[in-house]
Formats: sequence, structure tokens, C-alpha cells
Amino acid sequence: MQTKLTRREMIAASCCAVAASAEPLTLRPKKLPIGLELYSVRDELAKDLFGTVTKVAQMGYQVVEFYAPYAAWTASYAQDVRKLLDDQNIRCLSLHTNRSDFEGDRLKHVLELNQIVGSKTMVMSSAGRTETKDDWKGVADLLTQTAQLLKPLKMRTGYHNHQSEFTSKDGFIPMPFLAANTPHDVTLQFDVGTCVEMGYNPISWVQQNPGRIRSLHLKDWGKGADRGFSVLFGEGDAPWKELLDVAASVGGAEYFLIEQEGSRYPQFETAEKCLAAYHKLRG
Repeated sequence: MQTKLTRREMIAASCCAVAASAEPLTLRPKKLPIGLELYSVRDELAKDLFGTVTKVAQMGYQVVEFYAPYAAWTASYAQDVRKLLDDQNIRCLSLHTNRSDFEGDRLKHVLELNQIVGSKTMVMSSAGRTETKDDWKGVADLLTQTAQLLKPLKMRTGYHNHQSEFTSKDGFIPMPFLAANTPHDVTLQFDVGTCVEMGYNPISWVQQNPGRIRSLHLKDWGKGADRGFSVLFGEGDAPWKELLDVAASVGGAEYFLIEQEGSRYPQFETAEKCLAAYHKLRG
């Protein structure tokens, strides 16, 4: 004989079934594209750009970032580079650009190159000569103006830090100043190693700027003789596991970029070893 359950009994039975079948939840790190800042293989790139990008793609990198010499390309050459990227199924999401190229006729040219190769962020690679707070205010103003120009194009500008931006001078630290004096859509591209070298807490920096750390240069740094920036990714002092989790969940990271200034290995081998270390850490 079949017995009808009351509504209350049906809800209770359903809840019990869910509880019985539920397993502990494991929060998995957000899977983001991993790329290579091509300065890491600069000698090879200077000899053969097309062969270098092809080899980097074959290693398993999903993204590349070209650095400042790209500004000398013609539009036609940029179109050839875009075809190469498409053929190798690898993307260029940002380009490192000299500050001098952010103004005048140079801006129009580099912007065209960014659009051709598919770059979504034109990153200012350094501030140039900056000695005073007013100098940094000029950088912030230029980034703000560029952000307004790029917004209708569905592009962003960004700024890439080095050591000086995290160095205190008479109580003034440039990087927090830039963050406070630029709009939220200006990306704060985070060079991790230089921040660690200066003793600034990289995890706190990301937490202080939610949604603005859209890309990171995964450059390591190790304290001690013969270490510094020559250590490979994962060999230095950066707290990578926690930092990358926070970058993805809080910082708004969209992709990561391995960067290596030089190591005990040749450049291609260095790039391969860093990628293997990254996958060992992140899967």
C-alpha cells in the first residue's frame, strides 16, 4: 500500500537526501591563460620573431606580450604578426609601450598596431624620468586621458611597475599614488618580483586594488648572492600559491605572464622550465 507524504515530510526527506549525498566542497583555483612576456626570449626574438613565437606556442603558452620595440613595426608587418598568432592559436592581449609613444602622432601609430594584433591593453612599460610627486601626477593624468581615449574602442591602458614604484622617498610611494589617481579601468599590471625585492607585500597590494590587477608578470626574486632575478619561477621568495589565488579571486586577473630577466639556462629552456613549474603549481 502506497502512503502519501505530507508536504512537510517531502521537504524533510529531500533535505536529508541532499545532505547524505553532498561531498565537501573544494574551491579550485580559477584557471587562467598562461602567457610569456617575450622580453624573456629577447635574444631569440631579435633574431627570428616568427620562429620564436612559433616555438613559444609549441611549448604550450597561450598568450604572448610583445615589448617596446614593436612600436617600430609597420601596419603591414603587424598584420603578418597577427596571422602568425592566429595560425599558432596564441593570443596577444597586451603590448608594452614606451611612455613617449603615449603622446602625439606616436600614439595614433601604436594604437593602430595594438588593434591589428588584437591587444586589449596598451601598457605603459615605465614612467620615464620621474623625481617628484608632480612628475607622478603627470603620469597619472596621461594614463587617465589615454583610458578615456581607449574606452570607446573597448580597450584599456595600464601601467607596469618596477622597483621605483614601490620605493618610499620621504614617505611618498609612487604606486599607491598612481592607483589612487587613475580610474578603475586603468590596469595595474603587477610585476611581482620587483615588488618582493623592495619588501612590499604583494598579496596586500592585490587585496588593496580589487579588480585592477588584470594581468601579472610572474617574475620571481630570491634574496641572496647569485639569486635575485636569475631564479626561475617558483625558486624565489614570492608567495606564489596564495598570491595567484588572490589575484584570480580578488585582483581581477585575466591572464598571467611568465617573465624572466635571465637565468642559468638558455632563454628557450628557461621559458620551458618556468612553464613546467607553473603547471606543477597551478595544474
